[in-house]
Amino acid sequence: MTLYSSPTCFQSHRTRLVLAEKNIAIDVVDVEGGNLPEDLRDINPYNTLPTLVDRDLVLYDARVIIEYLDERFPHPPLMPVDPVSRAQFRLALHRIERDWYGLADELQRAPDRRQEARVRKQLEESIVASADVFGAKRYFLSDEFSLVDCSIAPILWRLPAFGIELKGHVQPIRRYMDLVFARRAFRDSLSDAEQEMRQ
Repeated sequence: MTLYSSPTCFQSHRTRLVLAEKNIAIDVVDVEGGNLPEDLRDINPYNTLPTLVDRDLVLYDARVIIEYLDERFPHPPLMPVDPVSRAQFRLALHRIERDWYGLADELQRAPDRRQEARVRKQLEESIVASADVFGAKRYFLSDEFSLVDCSIAPILWRLPAFGIELKGHVQPIRRYMDLVFARRAFRDSLSDAEQEMRQ
């Protein structure tokens, strides 16, 4: 298997985190900026990262990739077994992608400082509004680490790089970050560029 991954993209980071959690040996090809290798352009019609190649299978959507990895390598499981809980986790993934990932993308593409400040405030408020959910269980929605956590952690790791300092009732979020960032798999998932985001 080969993963084409950006060393700074949160979509790539969530994929690398799933790989690290499952201790999957894989070739990671770092792709910087817009310099996509020609072979990647041939297999991915959207020219996006991350892209996973597993023999004849090519996957190029982070959500599809992480769910595929969880099913192909079932131990440890990163999604609950029962259909109701799985649906709740999928809904949480959808909301994280739509809200936090959408705002993070917008923040990185903001054309000016005014727009950047507006989006930064929206992202901060959205995260802080979830403080009670962070405090309800050991991890997000569960006592077990899951694909939801693999998707949340890259955004929270980037808060200093986004210029966001959480204020208010955020102790549950800080506890969660300490817990997740201390995981060996999380540390192993970080690229050199991502490590520098919090130095």
